[in-house]
Amino acid sequence: MKKTVTALVLVLVMGLLPLMGLAEAFDPKEFEGATLNVYNWGEYVDMNVIRDFEKEYNVRVNYKTYESNEYLWLQLKSGDAWDIIVPSDYMIERLIGAGMLQPLDKSIVTNLDQLTEGVKNMPFDPDNTYSAPYFWQSVGIVYDTTKIPEEEMEAQGWDAYHNADYAGHVYMYDSSRDAFMMAEKALGYSANTTDPAEIEAATEWLRTMHSTLKPSYVTDEVIDSMAQGMKWMAMVYSGDGAYILSENEDMAYCQPKQGTNIAVDAMVIPANAANPKLANVFIQYMLGYDACMANSLEVGYASPNAEVLAELSGPGGEYEGNAAYMPRSGYELDELYVDLPGDWQAKQPDLWAKIMAE
Repeated sequence: MKKTVTALVLVLVMGLLPLMGLAEAFDPKEFEGATLNVYNWGEYVDMNVIRDFEKEYNVRVNYKTYESNEYLWLQLKSGDAWDIIVPSDYMIERLIGAGMLQPLDKSIVTNLDQLTEGVKNMPFDPDNTYSAPYFWQSVGIVYDTTKIPEEEMEAQGWDAYHNADYAGHVYMYDSSRDAFMMAEKALGYSANTTDPAEIEAATEWLRTMHSTLKPSYVTDEVIDSMAQGMKWMAMVYSGDGAYILSENEDMAYCQPKQGTNIAVDAMVIPANAANPKLANVFIQYMLGYDACMANSLEVGYASPNAEVLAELSGPGGEYEGNAAYMPRSGYELDELYVDLPGDWQAKQPDLWAKIMAE
């Protein structure tokens, strides 16, 4: 993307404003030699952003990754301590309810007003008291248009996962919450249902999918595999879909007509964080234009920064015309996940594991 000299100067000036505000809140030298412990999803950051943060504040970032909200929850319950974690909406709701998060310091995190409207003041944290959005996304299906015609996929939506013609050519994302969402939406239920009869029907729907399609169960490896055209279709998160579409012109993205999950992953600070002040500085840094631009370009997820989102999805932007980049907005059958009751949240992963093992 080319910018005029004037535009570049403007971007540099705007980029300095948050740092000017930060200078009033702390002396950056106080962090020299400190370690910030960050726990994030896999394939979810431009590591150059992390290295730039380390250089700017003369700190070390201990950066580790996890593959599911449920695994993160178990780690936190066992006493693991992190300065920054990046859970999804429903997990943030659970962590707030359990008293496991501390509020953001908004004298340091001063750029929440730069967020796009789609991620502000979400139901799980209406005033962004505890959380600062990191990326937002939908769940959908990436598919090879040379194998499955667009009109066929759009007509089927989630029911494509019951189409025996695709047997042996399908990836399924290994996530119990997303798997049950798919089944519940295919059956016309809420993705947050707790009705025992609906849960049983969704369980049977997934068993039929498993026996009919014999899918390969994957996590992050689905990204490169679909970019290389190794299967006909895959359940993916939209940011992964955006990358796949940018790498392989035969691939398309379907947001099923039955509805799907619209999700927000956000940066939060655990109550037992060892370095909460530096954690707030990190959040401020990650919400800035440069970090948001680099991260969204690297991993393909929709940026929470309004300026970056408009630039990347608009005319001449990296993701102009990429159907997976922008989550669907305002569709009545789409839902955010909510924190499920304890008995169902405990049972769901075990039930999913049993289905995959059948």
